[in-house]
Amino acid sequence: MTKPQAISVTAPVKENLPKEKFDELEGFINNLETTKGSLIEILHKAQNIFGYLPRDIQLFVARKLGIPGAEVFGVVSFYSYFTTKPRGKHTISVCMGTACFVRGSDKIIERLKEKLGIESNEITEDGLFTLKDVRCIGACGLAPVVMIDDKVYGRVKEEELDDILNSYRDREVQQ
Repeated sequence: MTKPQAISVTAPVKENLPKEKFDELEGFINNLETTKGSLIEILHKAQNIFGYLPRDIQLFVARKLGIPGAEVFGVVSFYSYFTTKPRGKHTISVCMGTACFVRGSDKIIERLKEKLGIESNEITEDGLFTLKDVRCIGACGLAPVVMIDDKVYGRVKEEELDDILNSYRDREVQQ
């Protein structure tokens, strides 16, 4: 069984990430019973803390675990859950699978790009939304499907997009 290294790894400053967040991640790693087989769990925690996994965080994790940075990068780049770029507070995923595409998801994503002023895999200027096109959400009977965070919107029509987006904008104002 491998115990986390007790060394202190100072937070790299290239990304200008808060030291407190590195301290939180280091505390999480140090409190694991073993780090063997825990890379994905640690990366999940890191992404929850920072919101994304840029190079500095990947190298921090690699040093803490005593593994090559390339190994960490390989895992981060393999799993679509992980992201190396900041995301908006809400992620909008538009299904581009066959059933959704046939029922107009191409028009839905184009309209969202217009309304948000961004392309796919970009973040809105206010940091509220990230737009993604995905291969399949698995709700083909509800095509076309848009998913925002964990909420699925089925049989979406272009004219409903303003109401959907505004419901998330209104939540921000209320908070």
